[in-house]
Amino acid sequence: MPDDGDWSMTLATRRVALQTFAAATVVSTFAPSGWTQSTYPARAVRVIVPFPPGGGTDIFSRFIAQKLTERLGQSFFVENIAGAGGNLGTGQAAKAAADGYTILFAFSSFAVNPSLYAKVPYDPLKDFQPVTLAVSTPTVVIVHPSIPANTLQELVEVVRKSPGKFTYASGGFGTQAHLVGEQIRLAYDIDLAHVPFHGAGPSVASVVAGHTPIGLTSLAAGIEQIKGGQVRALAVTSPRRAAELADVPTMAEVGQPSIIGDSWVGVLVPAATPKAVVTILHREIEAVMALPDTRIRLAQLGYEPIMSTSDAFARGIRSETETWAKVIAASNIKVQ
Repeated sequence: MPDDGDWSMTLATRRVALQTFAAATVVSTFAPSGWTQSTYPARAVRVIVPFPPGGGTDIFSRFIAQKLTERLGQSFFVENIAGAGGNLGTGQAAKAAADGYTILFAFSSFAVNPSLYAKVPYDPLKDFQPVTLAVSTPTVVIVHPSIPANTLQELVEVVRKSPGKFTYASGGFGTQAHLVGEQIRLAYDIDLAHVPFHGAGPSVASVVAGHTPIGLTSLAAGIEQIKGGQVRALAVTSPRRAAELADVPTMAEVGQPSIIGDSWVGVLVPAATPKAVVTILHREIEAVMALPDTRIRLAQLGYEPIMSTSDAFARGIRSETETWAKVIAASNIKVQ
């Protein structure tokens, strides 16, 4: 990872270091006249989620939106705008009025897609003003129960015995799940084709149904199916075992410490949004994240809460954009 101040770290240790930003000073409250603590929000706020309903980003966003509605007395309503690996909804958010009434809950593919696609409808560094990094969750390798594998190594052997037969599902091109899948394919030199879906929810559903026997997904999107026995988890990308899946080993434990791919969800607004609005949103989201029932719900969903300053999140986006550009180029990963 490039040396970039607080974000000069490996992706695998990012979550721990980011917690140090929680006590930092939030962005300046200076704003043009007319914007005050008491006037925002004065009407409903649109929350764009660039993926379909049912995935980890969607579930988290709806939970936080409901809490913000309760705290601020105006509706924070989720609008799912899926397509092109999150690019469609993100592009619409970039072009929205910078008045505080459109916010984006972005997935980590936000920083990946500009290097993966020939053209994306947004600039991650210029079109948005970050509010905060909110949560992170590891990527998990899952299989349909019919697959005779209880470990990642056993899965690799199953795939090797039948070249060209197996595919893996992900929530779309550029998602951490996709990148982890490609890292596994390259690390083990196996014939494993990628099947992208329009979101983590549909990709997990395909594995549950047996249409796609192998899946890579965020833990947040697959935890209910894993706990319900509908799919089997083989490994997670986090530096330590996930609390909700204590019996599932990390990539380091299975001999692949270089395979990384934790996902995050962060909140952004169009670039010219008044600083006063960013300050209010940061303050309120931070308050929601500190609630005991929020902590319990996030643990159930497989998320780890992380709050950052707006500036720290901006540095993180820049750093990850550069890092994943190098990974994608080195791995020759392309959108087909």
